[in-house]
Amino acid sequence: MSKYQYTVNGVDYNVEIESIEANTAIVTVNGKTFEIEMKQAFKAHPQPAKVETSAPQAAPAPKPAAAPVAAPADAAAPATANGTKVTAPLPGTITEVKVAVGDVVKTGDTVVILEAMKMQNNIEAECDGTITAVSVRQGDTVLEGSTLVVIG
Repeated sequence: MSKYQYTVNGVDYNVEIESIEANTAIVTVNGKTFEIEMKQAFKAHPQPAKVETSAPQAAPAPKPAAAPVAAPADAAAPATANGTKVTAPLPGTITEVKVAVGDVVKTGDTVVILEAMKMQNNIEAECDGTITAVSVRQGDTVLEGSTLVVIG
């Protein structure tokens, strides 16, 4: 079960996604349960394959763990070795991809349009650069935090 909190036009919503099967999701919004039918079936992200070894191996000496640092709420998109990821701010369906690999974008340019709760949301570039990867296609269903494009 995934829990999300949203504020829309000054109204707070507590959303829990109970389950998703094919193109049907069971969600609870502010304590009221809804069965939602999506236009297309939800595409599950592949799970990493399990790797089994034939014989145990000695583990290297553990490195001291660094304390995790929380990012401020208004931080820019996370930077990766390959660029800055533009992520989905909420779950929804991609209705339009406005960029392709190699396109040059400026901060504020719309890169993807995401439909969520029957509203079109313009997802904008958070920095200047060149699109190095497009991770979604029109019609894809994405979850909050899913990478949409990468700007290098």
